[in-house]
Amino acid sequence: MKRIALVAALSIFALGGPALAQDAACATKATSADGKPLAGAAKNSFMKKCKADACAPKAVDKNGKPLVGAAKNSFMKKCEASA
Repeated sequence: MKRIALVAALSIFALGGPALAQDAACATKATSADGKPLAGAAKNSFMKKCKADACAPKAVDKNGKPLVGAAKNSFMKKCEASA
């Protein structure tokens, strides 16, 4: 029983880890030109763009071709929501 709980806990962290790391990386980069942390609408805009930039290179099909149209929109929406 302990093994099942351990495997479940590890799988949760494995799935959530990259998303949390990406969000933390974007948050640390959210600074203005003078080095002060962004706040409000500026921070929201920066975070949205940062997440989109992080997801864009991953938007490829199983053959390695870039996704286009509805497939890309769907992938980007899911990727940005998990990040």
